[in-house]
Amino acid sequence: MNLIVAVDSNWAIGYNNSLLVKIPNDMKFFRNQTTGKVIVMGRKTFESFPQKQPLGNRTNIILSSNKNYSVKGAIVVHSIPELKKELEKYPVEDIYVIGGDSVYKALIDYCSVAYVTKILHEYQADTYFPNLDNMKEWVMREESEEQTYFNLEYTFTKYEKVKPD
Repeated sequence: MNLIVAVDSNWAIGYNNSLLVKIPNDMKFFRNQTTGKVIVMGRKTFESFPQKQPLGNRTNIILSSNKNYSVKGAIVVHSIPELKKELEKYPVEDIYVIGGDSVYKALIDYCSVAYVTKILHEYQADTYFPNLDNMKEWVMREESEEQTYFNLEYTFTKYEKVKPD
């Protein structure tokens, strides 16, 4: 299973249920990685989407503890065990966890690849992603050349989980 996230210099990912910044090239990378795949998210992440609609050309799976929550065009599950059972239907390499913070934290141990856009800036934030650089089981395998968007610098990185010795 994969996860995909954009973080700032402090591994922050959001503020007031919104992304910290929208970088067109990062959005394009997200679209290219997840189109035709399965995306897993929490209810608040889903509700931050434009028009609160599932993302097209993907299987959208929403994790919500609200048993009455339903979304046309998406699969809604209500617990991690229910989510794991649903995910058995799909190739593990086609599954992308896309947030938010509680869903990332609940599922990071099940993931083996992390695509992290690192934005070289500090934002005001209220949600964070675990700092993979401080976790010995995660190793950065790839890092792009530095990119710029106006005055923002960022890189695309790929981390892989390594097996303990």
